[in-house]
Amino acid sequence: MAVRVELANAYRERGYHEIALEVSRLAVARFPESGAAQLSLVRDLRDVNQRADAIAALENFLKAHPANAAEYYSWLGILRDESGLWPLGEPAHRKALELSPSTDYLHNNLGYNLLMQKKNEAAAEEFREALKLNPASQMARNNLGIALAQSNAPAQAVANWQQSSDEATAHNNLAAIWIEKGNYPEARKELDLALGYNRAHSAALKNLELVGRLDGNPATLNAKPSTVTGWQRFGHSVRKLFVGPLDDSRAEAAKNASVH
Repeated sequence: MAVRVELANAYRERGYHEIALEVSRLAVARFPESGAAQLSLVRDLRDVNQRADAIAALENFLKAHPANAAEYYSWLGILRDESGLWPLGEPAHRKALELSPSTDYLHNNLGYNLLMQKKNEAAAEEFREALKLNPASQMARNNLGIALAQSNAPAQAVANWQQSSDEATAHNNLAAIWIEKGNYPEARKELDLALGYNRAHSAALKNLELVGRLDGNPATLNAKPSTVTGWQRFGHSVRKLFVGPLDDSRAEAAKNASVH
């Protein structure tokens, strides 16, 4: 079994997802009691966009073999989330946490799920717990900022982001959220603040241009230069920060945010 799982993983890592899937299917057929073989199959079904089959396979396995490892329920929650089944994903994430309460990424995963259900305050608590366990978790830090902004606490969101980035980046992140919500006046205010700290902040400049296209008003640079130094750019897309599908304009705003 271990050799088959390793072989499937080798094909998966090299991009041969269909072959990996067949190897995993054979592993499960040969070793139906193996959780490792089952998880290998789930990963390969997910890689070929057969999430419904992956969910069904994992649900059936857990019914027949109640697992005492958080990984199985975490995968079930993730698969349900990726399928848009947020209310069904929540109990799976909670079960994973029940089995491993001191694992930071499991708190982040549950918070992610709650955020998409618009349970913003509960989501914020999970992200805070993740940060207690792992203060270096950039994903939890970014998601906490979103939860705070969605909970009508934008000042707290900015303060949270400033713990791991500079002022310009923090205000640009909030602007990206306002753009996603279609609140272009508030987005402009945050972009003015961001560009006041750093007039050359590329992500904020792109968002300012985007707002100009979305609301029909020409983009203007109102911010005055700031003497603040030591700012740091985060060049990764904020797509990982926002969860769920984005329409074209929101996706562009996400690209123009400067956090993970």
